[in-house]
Amino acid sequence: MNDSENPSLLSVPAFWPMAMAATLLEEGTELYARNLRFVEEEIKIHGELRPALATPNRVRLDLRTMVLRDYGKPGGIPTLIDAPHAGHTAMIADYYEGQSLVQTLLANGINHVALTDWKSATPDMKDLEVDNYLAEIVVAIDDLGGRVNLVGLCQGGWMSTMIAARFPDKVNSLVLAGAPIDTDAGNGSIKRTVQESPVSFYRELVALGGGLMQGKFMLQGWKNMHPEQHYIQDHVDLYEHIDDPAYLAKEETFESWYENPIDLPGRWYLQVITQIFKENRLAKGEFIGLGRKLDLHNINCPLYLLAGADDDITTVEQVLDAAKYVGTAKDRIVQETVPGGHIGLFMGARTLKDHWPRIARWICAQ
Repeated sequence: MNDSENPSLLSVPAFWPMAMAATLLEEGTELYARNLRFVEEEIKIHGELRPALATPNRVRLDLRTMVLRDYGKPGGIPTLIDAPHAGHTAMIADYYEGQSLVQTLLANGINHVALTDWKSATPDMKDLEVDNYLAEIVVAIDDLGGRVNLVGLCQGGWMSTMIAARFPDKVNSLVLAGAPIDTDAGNGSIKRTVQESPVSFYRELVALGGGLMQGKFMLQGWKNMHPEQHYIQDHVDLYEHIDDPAYLAKEETFESWYENPIDLPGRWYLQVITQIFKENRLAKGEFIGLGRKLDLHNINCPLYLLAGADDDITTVEQVLDAAKYVGTAKDRIVQETVPGGHIGLFMGARTLKDHWPRIARWICAQ
């Protein structure tokens, strides 16, 4: 028994400071250890983790812009998930064991799923344009048999829409989730930022990246949309849960995706900012893709539009207004708004459990 634990000594006022010092030393040691664990975890999250897909898959094609990944087994019309090409990896579609869009589709009647796993742009890719990416999606579809059910997530949604308009016979059904089709619609933060910022601002960012739109620049921009959350609250939450293994496992999975953005070709990025987001050429029927002006009325396949009620990246109107422009009969269009924000549409546990199984069954019925 040490002095601080000896009741007879604690009853003597002269020993009180010694007892207090011993207690503080014990608490200080634990506090130091806790702080050390916190610092180590911060370093791990922001510098050591790398994104990884949750589900075993096969590399079907290794192209310049993407790796086409195969899941499940051949049979019927394949379902191709076009992951967002917006600064993060395709892990958003195959996020976590038991919390994966790929797994949800496979578990609800779809036998064969493929995924566009977009590569981070290298300096030799700085001059690639939207056409280069559309062309490789076409290569992927042809390799899958020439006709697919296409699921476009976020920026992958407008690319999927372009494919469906340019090559209607290649798309059996089209699902657009959180996809900005009518970029003039609504009043979201992305729309306001793009409209208020001159093109010269984006050109300067590309120049700073040596001809690329570097992922770290985009990550900074996303965080600045909610600075209090990213610069203060996230760190407070981590500290408070530093001894909770379950919390840390989930946090590490998310941050391995979020903190590791990919670079985009500068020419592609400026084309998208100007022609898609500033000028809204796709919705207006003025965007030229693979040599043809794209008319959304050429899209006549069954269409499922999924929007997030609290999505501040792609507003509900930007997604659902697509129904105004396509040639698909109204009774073959489903429009759904679900609770939650942007990322939750693709990887949120609630949305994957409550809504995507129904979408998978809808795809199977087409």
